[in-house]
Amino acid sequence: MAGSSASSAADSKLAGILQQRCPRCRRGQLFTHSALNLTQFTEMPPACPVCNLNYEPEPGFYWGAMYISFMFSTAIVLVIGFAVYYLLDDPDTWVYILAVATVSLVLTPWSLRYSRTLMLYLFGGAEYDERYK
Repeated sequence: MAGSSASSAADSKLAGILQQRCPRCRRGQLFTHSALNLTQFTEMPPACPVCNLNYEPEPGFYWGAMYISFMFSTAIVLVIGFAVYYLLDDPDTWVYILAVATVSLVLTPWSLRYSRTLMLYLFGGAEYDERYK
């Protein structure tokens, strides 16, 4: 019984996205290095090491991820802006700028990686294949 719930969690599209796994097999990692490796956090293998799915379906595929990243950045600005306003009782403008810039900079590796992951899951054309369980 425990094996079936672990299997269904691994098969979940949301789990695959959150764990940044291949959309076809949901086992292969999308990125070669940790998000904390600030010099190589953007590097992806050309294909999935498990099912050999091409991670770049067409040249320039990830340019579209800029729009997803823009949505993440907008959400960060709004959330941090409201938090600063309500928690710090509407401080000077420089506090907003410093808070938003700091949080945006710290979250850049995750924003980029999740925007690429979503782009691949939503527009990459690969469907989950149960053969790779």
